[in-house]
Amino acid sequence: MRRVAFALGVLSLCLPLSVAGAKKKATPDATIKLSAGSVAAGVGVSWGSGTLSYQGKSYPISVNGLDVGSVGASKITASGSVYHLKSLDDFDGNYTAAAAGATVGGGGGVLAMQNQNGVVVKLAATSRGVKLTLGASGVKMEVKK
Repeated sequence: MRRVAFALGVLSLCLPLSVAGAKKKATPDATIKLSAGSVAAGVGVSWGSGTLSYQGKSYPISVNGLDVGSVGASKITASGSVYHLKSLDDFDGNYTAAAAGATVGGGGGVLAMQNQNGVVVKLAATSRGVKLTLGASGVKMEVKK
C-alpha cells in the first residue's frame, strides 16, 4: 500500500510539469518556401531560389546544396518553419542536418537542419515521392541582397 501511495505522490508531482510542457508550443519565427524545376530519374537538383517570410516581409533567398530524389517530377516544392531567428542576419549560413528521414502523408519527405547561429529550419517536400537530402557539405542559405 505504501508503494502505491509513493507512486501516486511521484506521479502527482510530475503531472504539472508535463502539462506545463505540453502548453508550451514552439512558435516559428518565420516561414520558408522553396521551388525547383524539372528533374529526370536519378538526377539531383540543387535548389536555387526561395522566399523567407519574416516579421511581415518577404525576402528572396538563395539555397545551394539541398538535393531532391525524384522520378520524373516536373515541379518540386518544399515549405517549412524557421525557429530561433532573432535577426535577419542570423538566417545566412551553412546548415547541417538536425534530423531527417521522416515521411509525411502523401509520400513527401521532412528535413530539419541548423546553422552556426542556432537557426533551425524544418522543411517538408510537398511534391509526392520527393526525398530531401543535404549535399555533401550541407546546405548554404542566404538572403539575397
